[in-house]
Amino acid sequence: MKRILTTLFLSCCLGGYAVQEADIHIIPKPIQLTQETGAFRLTPQTVISYTKGLQPQASYLQEVLSASTGWDLTLQEGTKNNDNVIQLSLNPEGNTPESYELSVRNAGVHIEGADAGGVFYGIQTLLQLFPAEVYSPVRQKDIEWEAPAVEVKDAPSHPWRGMMLDVARYFFDKDFVKKYIDMMAMYKMNKLQFHLIDDSGWRLEIKKYPKLTEIGAWAGKDQNRLGGYYTQEDIREIIEYAQVRNVEIIPEIEFPAHMLSAVSAYPWLSCHGEPREVPMQHFISRDLICVGKESSYQFLQDVLNETVSLFPSRYINIGGDEAVYDNWEKCPLCQKVMKENGLKKASELQGYLTNRVLQMMKEKNRTIIGWEEIIQRGKLDGQVVALIWHNEKDTIQAVEKNHLAILTPATHAYLDFPESKTPGEVKAATWMPPISIEKAYSLAAKDYSPSSHVLGVQGCLWSDQFIHGTILQEIVPLNENRSENYAEYFTFPRLLALAEVGWTKEANRSYTDFAHRLVYHYARLDEKGCNYRVPEPTIEKMDENAGSVTFTLAESVAGAPIRYTTDGSYPTIHSPRYTSPVKVDTKNNFRAITVVSNRHYSLPIYFAYDYAEYKQFGEFTSEWKPSIIPTEDITPWAIDATGKISGNGTYEVTFIQTDGKNALKINGIQVMKRDEVLEEIKEVQTVNKQHQVTYRFHIDSFEAGTPFAIIAQIQGEGGNSTNGAVFIKKVD
Repeated sequence: MKRILTTLFLSCCLGGYAVQEADIHIIPKPIQLTQETGAFRLTPQTVISYTKGLQPQASYLQEVLSASTGWDLTLQEGTKNNDNVIQLSLNPEGNTPESYELSVRNAGVHIEGADAGGVFYGIQTLLQLFPAEVYSPVRQKDIEWEAPAVEVKDAPSHPWRGMMLDVARYFFDKDFVKKYIDMMAMYKMNKLQFHLIDDSGWRLEIKKYPKLTEIGAWAGKDQNRLGGYYTQEDIREIIEYAQVRNVEIIPEIEFPAHMLSAVSAYPWLSCHGEPREVPMQHFISRDLICVGKESSYQFLQDVLNETVSLFPSRYINIGGDEAVYDNWEKCPLCQKVMKENGLKKASELQGYLTNRVLQMMKEKNRTIIGWEEIIQRGKLDGQVVALIWHNEKDTIQAVEKNHLAILTPATHAYLDFPESKTPGEVKAATWMPPISIEKAYSLAAKDYSPSSHVLGVQGCLWSDQFIHGTILQEIVPLNENRSENYAEYFTFPRLLALAEVGWTKEANRSYTDFAHRLVYHYARLDEKGCNYRVPEPTIEKMDENAGSVTFTLAESVAGAPIRYTTDGSYPTIHSPRYTSPVKVDTKNNFRAITVVSNRHYSLPIYFAYDYAEYKQFGEFTSEWKPSIIPTEDITPWAIDATGKISGNGTYEVTFIQTDGKNALKINGIQVMKRDEVLEEIKEVQTVNKQHQVTYRFHIDSFEAGTPFAIIAQIQGEGGNSTNGAVFIKKVD
């Protein structure tokens, strides 16, 4: 008897505790899934059969299953009608690329795809039906390797379901890139934008210009040297790995801006031709490639020729964003090009440059992609693909100019922003608000059709935080992978949300349903060795009565216990375990964490104090508590003002005490831009309940995306019993 998503109990394991799955939890959600009675059981005698052309996919499945089960399953080309067979085949009449049908029966499994990509995605759905341990890289014992009997018919809503990995600002080695591709493929994402070039690093070996990697791939000297690059052989290895997993790699060769690494190697590329160095700290260089020199176009031709010979993708990304045109406006050669071509503004030179490259790439049968600025800087002579990163509604610009577009708005898809404002979050971009999983899922991607201008969606993971302000450096003696853990922490689980937005039709997307399924996928991420961000416990109910608040919580990770405190302190793995609703005097003192393992747990549920009564002092920026207040010596306190300082002008920073019996002494402040002191005010003042303290300062060198901080020299007077808040306001 057939039933749709009926109850099925599968035993799996997450971090050492038992999990019971109540039903099937496929991500991204298939078009149609019908559950049958029974289940297919994998045994050492199971055969993987495949039709011609599918040997790579069959070997992939064999590798995954053999690692976790310990069985060397037999591969066999051709159809095999016996029982206990997983059959992979192509449907020559399949007319939707990457579509597949999956049939799981007691006797065996059949996956039929419209193409090799469809077969691969049928494999991914099959793997999600097995216990989570199927993803383990080492043998798992005492597991019943069963998949429930189902019929699945599925196809993607969009042809473009991508991620951008920034390896230019911070270099990730090829093994991590391959792991990132594997994790994308697990959730049916099919495009990797490989951000290879930026001011802070040139990561692609170009034979004709060896200094690009000899000089441009490295920043700093001696023991402080950072960087790296991919040889052309590395690139071929990564591409081969990605092709099996149906991931197309699109190289990004950034210009006219963001190429200080190239200018450092070959100074003649810029208008001034002056020596430069690859920066240790992130900033946007004004050294654009000179559009007035024919040698610049020859350089681009040579670099792009080698690039397209390496990458089989029919797309080539040329970047094109955040160009500052000061040098073009002053360069006589650039001005000559403007005059000869009737251009009125220096920004139109970018359109001129794009058109020349557009013609180069037409001859190579390549389509140009770039950030949305490429369709805003002059009329183009052909259709391009614009990455819409400012606002999802900007796709109208592509439609009006007959270009194509990919949705990657910073508001929903920039995964270097944190998920929340919860205290304790790791260092992240702050120039826009946090992006929760729900926010990422809410990206408004309309269903694709052949007449659509929007190809799909893409997430972006920028790595500039490793060279932004306080450096997130690796600690070599500990042999750690801090950068990789950081990248995974920000990517997951939000990648799963974007994957479903790209794959599943709009009418079938529901965040409530997605959130329910997501609870069971953390076990799978664990088995894959993925350092995801553990979600805080879910608050099902919060009953506020006179003098008390009662919290009712639910698991956000299936089977993971919840630990809590009621005195405002940070919970640990040894704090009381949540088993029933908890009553507290004030919600501000309640904290609770999700514990996946003794070393992997969430930030606490956190309720900030309501500072609405102080809104005349500006935007809440930070708060102090007794734990950070010294009583013996004056100590610097760094207050992150990034995002609160939003442009040039005059600002006020105000300190207000909200509780406690001791005053706070401030021995002056410093206003910092990265590590640069912009202003120092040495006025000594005291904050108490009757007297707030305000310092006024001026900003005249603002840079978007640049970290700003206020360093206050503080000390508690007579003790550290003091709580308070800091506010920043722009006054003109």
